Amino acid sequence: MTTHLSRRCVLALGAAGLATLAAPARAQDFAPGLLYAVGQKFDKSFNEGAFTGAERFKEATGVAYRDYLPASTAQFDQAVAALLRRGVTDLALIGFYYAAPLASLAPRHPAVRFTLVDAVVEAPNVQSVTFKEQEGSFLVGMLAAMASRTGTVGFIGALDIPLIRKFIAGFQQGARHARPDIGLLVNFVGTTPAAFNDPTTGAEVAKAQFQRGADVVFAGAGVSNFGIFAAAKDGGRLAIGVDSNQNHLYPGTILTSMLKRVDLAVERAFGEGRSGAWAPGPRALGLAERGVDYALDDNNRALVTPAMRDRLEEAREGIIRGRIRVADAS
Repeated sequence: MTTHLSRRCVLALGAAGLATLAAPARAQDFAPGLLYAVGQKFDKSFNEGAFTGAERFKEATGVAYRDYLPASTAQFDQAVAALLRRGVTDLALIGFYYAAPLASLAPRHPAVRFTLVDAVVEAPNVQSVTFKEQEGSFLVGMLAAMASRTGTVGFIGALDIPLIRKFIAGFQQGARHARPDIGLLVNFVGTTPAAFNDPTTGAEVAKAQFQRGADVVFAGAGVSNFGIFAAAKDGGRLAIGVDSNQNHLYPGTILTSMLKRVDLAVERAFGEGRSGAWAPGPRALGLAERGVDYALDDNNRALVTPAMRDRLEEAREGIIRGRIRVADAS
């Protein structure tokens, strides 16, 4: 019965025009949905962060959500159609590669509130949430340089794209801020989005960096991080996780994790959709907005000295206050 009511509401919204999007949503007008990035739902990283935010919203409100895990980016239209058939009115999409297909699809569904994470689409029914990855990466870059004994640190990204370049830019600036003479290595797992799901190659790239002298590597490669972490543990080196707190995966090996709060983006989008406060347009989350950070817990506390923490907190304040400017490689 609820599904039929939702369909009628969607049709009514469409007839009323885009102005309806700004009106407070009645309970029967609201049904959240989540389209994950290609990969694994429980990836201890990007997708799991989105899942965590959706689950937290459900627990707080009692409102269930629909979700879909695609096998490939080619399933975008199929995935969105399936979710909309299930009555979804507010859809969060996780992944930069959904930008182009969403730009074509969003005008055909003017009553649906789309929230795109990690890319920007300009449309009256799309909210685009991006992150200031360079700010969080600056802090973990500082920590990598301070923890390094060889004087060389590395970054391993999934593939060479503007999004990953933001991580690299911040990491390099932070490392040099802490230690101007630090050596920096940069390599990628692959050249297509499949590189986010290739732990075997991730391990090979990590081992190559270790052979070149790196003793701390920042892993920005999705599920491929699992291979990088394993190689770091086997080689007695340190690694830095990304997106979610990955410290617990290899306690004593993972120096810290650069947190990218996808969970907050999803939870906020659903909350604003339910309350009627949702609005289209771009939104960028950095240190000031608590959208990025570094992780400190019992799994890595012994690796991060009080002096290191003091320097990180001083830099955090400097970035938020504008005294330290972190370029994003654009």
